[in-house]
Amino acid sequence: MKHQIVIVGGGNAGISVAAKLLHANRQLDIAIIEPSDKHYYQPAWTLVGGGVYDIRDTVRPEADYIPQGAHWIQDAVATFQPEQNNVVTRAGLTVAYDYLVVCPGIQLNWAQVEGLPETLGKNKVCSNYLFDTAPYTFECIKNLKKGRALFTAPAGAVKCGGAPQKIMYLAGDYFRRNRPAGDVQVDFFSAGSVIFGIEKYAKTLREVVKRYGIGTYFKHDLVKVDGPNKRAFFKVTDAQGNVTTEEQHFDVLHVTPPQSAPDFVRNSPLANTNGWVDVDKFTLQHVKYPNIFSLGDASGMPNSKTGAAVRKQAPVLVQNLLAAMKGQTLAGKYTGYSSCPIVTGYGKLMLAEFDYDNKPTETFPFDQSKERFSMWMLKRYVLPWLYWNQILKGNM
Repeated sequence: MKHQIVIVGGGNAGISVAAKLLHANRQLDIAIIEPSDKHYYQPAWTLVGGGVYDIRDTVRPEADYIPQGAHWIQDAVATFQPEQNNVVTRAGLTVAYDYLVVCPGIQLNWAQVEGLPETLGKNKVCSNYLFDTAPYTFECIKNLKKGRALFTAPAGAVKCGGAPQKIMYLAGDYFRRNRPAGDVQVDFFSAGSVIFGIEKYAKTLREVVKRYGIGTYFKHDLVKVDGPNKRAFFKVTDAQGNVTTEEQHFDVLHVTPPQSAPDFVRNSPLANTNGWVDVDKFTLQHVKYPNIFSLGDASGMPNSKTGAAVRKQAPVLVQNLLAAMKGQTLAGKYTGYSSCPIVTGYGKLMLAEFDYDNKPTETFPFDQSKERFSMWMLKRYVLPWLYWNQILKGNM
């Protein structure tokens, strides 16, 4: 089997790139390799965990969003053979290509935290990072009358770096509204060293932390969970680099799992030293194989891994891929734009937007570091509609 362009991954990145390519040229022969028959709008899972969004509204049939004119190969890639311009699927199918776009998303490594797979979704251990467990998050929050709620953030890149904090702020707001002061303590355990990497936005978040009385523990990386006994174990690194293990009690534990590029990417000739697809951060073209491009969470650009980043990457990739097919110079340039709509409470949201240099690149003519109801409405209503009706159809 051979196609002119093969796209690995049928999520936000793969579908929107295929749609944009076909808008540019209906004659292109495009195949999308994607195993799942369901398509998820994952940014809303934070709101599901906060009890203000129906999980059923975040899933639709994948078949409804495969662009007309593209071929859907419902399988998963097992191996890349870039020297032969082939990929091999799990079912043993060899698919040849002239050009390859790699965007299979990110891998959630639950098993890297000892005891987590066995206890996730019960024993008050929850996570918004799965369709099946996001509703349980709100069950845990709603049913906690007294005690301690822990929220974790792992080392390394994660899908939507603000997500571990968003649900924590919703929980803090819920407890403040519905529980006597002091009955529930919220604590944040992060493997990172700061609340947010850009001071303009970090300043606001420190005030939010203060408002909810959240305890912050940095350089604390979750390594083990004992669900039945409500114990979480952290690898703690001090200022001198000394490492110890610390045990913490919880009554509710929300876990953001360690994440990486998928194994079939990490173990392939396409990967850089950290396992991500090794592309030029401006052109999105592979540094070794000029007929391969990548975008989205599996790519090696040093930007935040968000859907908003994909929205800016997709037109650049399409422009450069079409130029490469014609033997032209790659003029499209992605500057690292990413956006993180950080929910800071019910009806409150701070919209952080920034580039490779961590320089704010804001869309609206006001200070986006302020919490606003209008930005909450954008996340709750406008962005989901745009995703299903415009972004996946290649119109944005």
